Amino acid sequence: MSITEARFEVQLLMAHALRSNRAWLLAHTDESLSAGTAAEYGGYLQRRLQGEPMAYIFGEKEFYGLLLTVNADVLIPRPETELLVDLALECMPAAETPHVLDLGTGSGAIVLALAKLRPWSRCLAVDISADALRIAEANAARLQLQNVRFQESDWWKNISLGSKFNVIVSNPPYIAAGDRHLQTGDLRFEPAQALAAGATGLDDLQTIINGAPSYLKKNGWLLLEHGFDQGNAVRQLFAAAGFKEIQTLRDLAGCERVSTGRIKPD
Repeated sequence: MSITEARFEVQLLMAHALRSNRAWLLAHTDESLSAGTAAEYGGYLQRRLQGEPMAYIFGEKEFYGLLLTVNADVLIPRPETELLVDLALECMPAAETPHVLDLGTGSGAIVLALAKLRPWSRCLAVDISADALRIAEANAARLQLQNVRFQESDWWKNISLGSKFNVIVSNPPYIAAGDRHLQTGDLRFEPAQALAAGATGLDDLQTIINGAPSYLKKNGWLLLEHGFDQGNAVRQLFAAAGFKEIQTLRDLAGCERVSTGRIKPD
């Protein structure tokens, strides 16, 4: 981290302790701190020095224009995941009432963005973690979204086979269990079960792809985020499961990030 970045983070932490913003802080540099505020700031600073992500210290993170509550029970929403939302929105025409499933919803970032921008949709968000679902439900209530239901499920396990969806989205775990990056940066603090998926990182992606055809309506779409080097493997899994119109889209950094496929009638 550069000196400029470190200074910026320190200012944000101070502003958070002051219940203010960075602009106010810069305009009031001669203000003195109360003992309570100084102690609170010191606590934030120690947490950051130990590597804890800023989002967890603040307890919130912006995603697709929505301010979401986050904690260590859920992944921190990342900008590259907004591509998944962009693509899903294109699959949700205004002339219909699309049924949407978000697998492994975490904080609810993806499904809540879709529900907000397509208020006529009917959305189901599932996660294996009851703690994560509580965060997602709180975010839905905070955003006053009424078109999202939540259900605890290990992928497909508790989803009725009678349920059919126009669009299924997921940002599942896709990091290889032995990847050294799991011990670095923000990943050290995020829930391990939401990050790693077997020796190659493909276990959960394969589970989702293989199960999806039973839950998709005709012409329904499956959209999955994955690792930058997994595009070819994911496309092969899509093809083996009978998907058509398979493609992989790149994020703003130029990395293969989201693969999509469609179930078409014979």
